Amino acid sequence: MTKVIGFGIFLPIVMSNRLAFETSPYLQQHADNPVAWYPWGDEALASARREDRPILLSIGYSACHWCHVMAHESFEDPAVAEVMNRLFVNVKVDREERPDLDQIYQSAHQMLTGRAGGWPLTMFLCADGSPFFGGTYFPKAPRYGLPGFVDLLERVAQSFRERRGDIEEQNGRLREALASTVPTPGSAAASLDLQPLAAAREQLARSFDPRHGGFGQAPKFPHPTDLAFLLRRYAAEGDSAARDIALTTLARMAEGGIHDQLGGGFCRYSVDERWEIPHFEKMLYDNGPLLALYADAWAISGEALYREAAEGIAGWAMREMQSPEGGYYSSLDADSEGEEGKFYVWTRDQIRALTSAEEYRVAARRWGLDGPPNFEATHWHLRIAAPLGDGEDGLLEAARSKLFDAREGRVRPGRDEKILTSWNALMIAGMAHAARVFGRADWLASATRALDFLRRTMWQEADGRHRLLATVRDGRAHLDAYLDDHAFLVDALIELMQAGFRSEDLAFAEALAFALLENFADPADGGFFFTRHDHEALIHRPKPGQDNATPAGNGVAAFALQRLALLTGLNQFDDAAERSLRLFQPLWQQQSGGCASLLAALEERLTPPRLVVLRGPPAGVRDWQAALERRYRPDTLVLALPNDLAGLPATLDKPRSDAVNAWVCSGVTCLPPASSRPELERILGNFP
Repeated sequence: MTKVIGFGIFLPIVMSNRLAFETSPYLQQHADNPVAWYPWGDEALASARREDRPILLSIGYSACHWCHVMAHESFEDPAVAEVMNRLFVNVKVDREERPDLDQIYQSAHQMLTGRAGGWPLTMFLCADGSPFFGGTYFPKAPRYGLPGFVDLLERVAQSFRERRGDIEEQNGRLREALASTVPTPGSAAASLDLQPLAAAREQLARSFDPRHGGFGQAPKFPHPTDLAFLLRRYAAEGDSAARDIALTTLARMAEGGIHDQLGGGFCRYSVDERWEIPHFEKMLYDNGPLLALYADAWAISGEALYREAAEGIAGWAMREMQSPEGGYYSSLDADSEGEEGKFYVWTRDQIRALTSAEEYRVAARRWGLDGPPNFEATHWHLRIAAPLGDGEDGLLEAARSKLFDAREGRVRPGRDEKILTSWNALMIAGMAHAARVFGRADWLASATRALDFLRRTMWQEADGRHRLLATVRDGRAHLDAYLDDHAFLVDALIELMQAGFRSEDLAFAEALAFALLENFADPADGGFFFTRHDHEALIHRPKPGQDNATPAGNGVAAFALQRLALLTGLNQFDDAAERSLRLFQPLWQQQSGGCASLLAALEERLTPPRLVVLRGPPAGVRDWQAALERRYRPDTLVLALPNDLAGLPATLDKPRSDAVNAWVCSGVTCLPPASSRPELERILGNFP
């Protein structure tokens, strides 16, 4: 269609739907679809009620390969769009901006189909939001044993018209089933104990793949929360087998194609059991926790492989994912130029043309180019296939540098430039943790910039009260933050304070913790809901306790609140953490798998971490802190507090002195100060 605008000039009219002004790049990808998409909201729900039509809810995210496939096949096709627009009110949701909706409808999908969900998630709802049918990816024409999308649309609409009574009855049962997933407290007399930690450790050992690392078979996901749990078992109990499971997994991942051998960072998962070929999207939420893990693996083992993986993640995050304003972007797409993995894979001829004969000889053996192609029978995706020989490091590094520079000239995968509070918190925590392990001031500066961006942009004041927001893009911050945003951010602040203490960070952590208690805590049963008390009414209000790709908000909240209580002496934080743990006690007693973040909080509930407060001249306390961080001590918090700091809580306000003194406390017990490093190491070796 064209429009005359004067002087004989004709310009095309670009028809866009209601997604054009959304902050989500994923929604904007669909703004020019012929589908009359709505974002989730009152307008869409009111339209469905008014027109007595079902809602077609499509949930995805911008880096999702199969989301792109379904969009190209169906949502960009005018014929398919005509059917969708005629029969349904169509709603598009970014699962990263609306994790509340994604949680609810992923759970509903599993209940309705008996299968795990995924993305794209395709659900059909009544006007009140109750789902009555669903699936994930549907092809335009029948294949993969799935019905064609248009035929499916016609059948679903017909069922909605003709079987309304059956649907309403099913909806009632589904709502009851969703409500039953909210935990209820066990016996108040039941004592907390460490037995669930042993059960979880044994379950992970049973599912461990001793050859390739990781848990189970293909596809394989990193499971950073479980790996951190296993390393804690080593630290607490000397469990060398748990250590080996974690270190083997981290090593095989670092050697595999899930790890970008040229540019650093890890992809979301591997499609095979060997970690060789990934699903190529790179997510911020994986790489933050993995950065902390690789730092800990290096602290335990001293092996260069772990250090190099950590350096790669941090370098990638700062180079490609940190905005000029400081916040970290969300993800990189799996696709470029319409093909998954095209940015990352190579032919032999491409690599030969870029390297010298000696460089190619080393690179071919190291990265498996001397074997058959491992990507679609024509290309190689790089992974570590053989060890380096003596003196070959320089040749490999020269080849890596040349390939990286050449790859930078390719068409890059799309980058989702929205900045999410929860995912930023995970990267801030990982960057700050790794910064203090490796003594990297540049990493600490990156984490601090991101934290300051969140405080400046997402912690907004109205009517004298602050409210945390969940997402921002192009200067537009919106959507009330969720449980994960608050819990992960408090945890990140505690990590950041251990890397470089600032009084404003402690004040921010306290304010966030009070907001968490006020707006998310359940005063009747304990624990924390995923959404605020004043959030829009949805068909279900989850109270999540099990870890998924990210740790469970209730587990991180309990863990962080206990540590914050140790720093501040504020018992209300500690009480809320205990009530959350008691609420979820029946869950981990029944099934300890997937509860690693809750179990970390349980462990610190029963064996409180040690707090080391260093007080003295600035240079001295920094030197002492650096020396302490060279060892893996997950049960110890170290705060370096120079003499010039003022306004500290009584728990931290130790006497100033001309020489460094160290106070070691556990629970409510503190020892006299140590005035030398050997004395401090002796105390840490024996107390408690």
